[in-house]
Amino acid sequence: MKLRSLLAIGSSAFVLAACQGQDASDPAVEEPATEEEDTGTDAGEDAGEDAGEDAGEETEAVDFSIAMITDEGGVDDRSFNQSAWEGMQAWGEEHGLSEGDGYAYFQSNDSSDFVPNLNQALAADYDIIYGIGYQLLNSVNDVADQNPEQHFGIVDDISDRDNVVSLTFRDHEAAFLAGVAAAETTETGMVGFIGGIAGPVIDRFQTGFEAGVAHVDDSIEVDVQYAESFTDEGIGQQIAAGMYANGADVVYHAAGAVGNGVFTEARNRMESDPDTQIWVIGVDRDQEEEGEYDGGNLTLTSTIKAVGSSISQSANLTMDEGFPGGENIAYGLEEEGVDLVQGNMSDEAWSSVEDARQGVIDGEIEVPEFSYSE
Repeated sequence: MKLRSLLAIGSSAFVLAACQGQDASDPAVEEPATEEEDTGTDAGEDAGEDAGEDAGEETEAVDFSIAMITDEGGVDDRSFNQSAWEGMQAWGEEHGLSEGDGYAYFQSNDSSDFVPNLNQALAADYDIIYGIGYQLLNSVNDVADQNPEQHFGIVDDISDRDNVVSLTFRDHEAAFLAGVAAAETTETGMVGFIGGIAGPVIDRFQTGFEAGVAHVDDSIEVDVQYAESFTDEGIGQQIAAGMYANGADVVYHAAGAVGNGVFTEARNRMESDPDTQIWVIGVDRDQEEEGEYDGGNLTLTSTIKAVGSSISQSANLTMDEGFPGGENIAYGLEEEGVDLVQGNMSDEAWSSVEDARQGVIDGEIEVPEFSYSE
């Protein structure tokens, strides 16, 4: 297995929030919308059909197409899958393509949809088909074995197939920064971590977060719980309610759409009792918007995972140099593939985060990757 580290992933990788100040009652600074809300692509739609306005009026369209298969969270999960789709949309715009005519997504409602969606994308003749999330690894491998001439990509796991490129992230590095932010912000001495489904990918988030908290103050208690789901918003709200009730005032979720329930619980509590400050740390994309409530914004910060940019980079690499089949392209803080936004952190907390980031990049801080898995 080859390992490739990209040293830059482009300015579109991150949109860093400019809003500063620790008081969540301060008005949030809204970022201008850059993309219209997506309505999805019919899974059976042929790649050659036009599903939107001709984006090639100003940019000559390339003769290349890509598609993504979502995991169970769906393309509008406000987190992992949505980040991938937004990156794919940006790639399409860059190359004069429109949805359905150069790029598309195929929605999976559960794991039984993975293989049918992969086969529908195959029938539509896309040049690269990406599986979004480690849950699709076995399905991607099986379909790749049956179609050795087709190019595939897998996000968040590693395939040993020669016709599959693997895109992985050192999530523990960004989660470490989230832990630093939480430790510098908590006033109760207790913070929480809510994971989706237990496994190596989410273990990285938990391990990095706990290490970041301990880096600042190892006496701070970290309440760790798993939803065993990436889609159940209700269980996310239930777990968050228990954590806040037990004294946690900062909760970091790495649970996809389950995190929507975490934000719901935090908003409800801040609106009913604005004098008791609580925070949520978002994941995979800047979730500043999810923290908006009548009195301000409760998103402390978000860990960023450049899923969309990794897809764009690998597609461009294929067009320019050839498909990097069999390679694992890894992204961490040094490659700007993961990071943490400033969000609503205090200046003091942000300074500590910046020091920790540089320490990780320089090799002065070694962040553990796993607690309970491989």
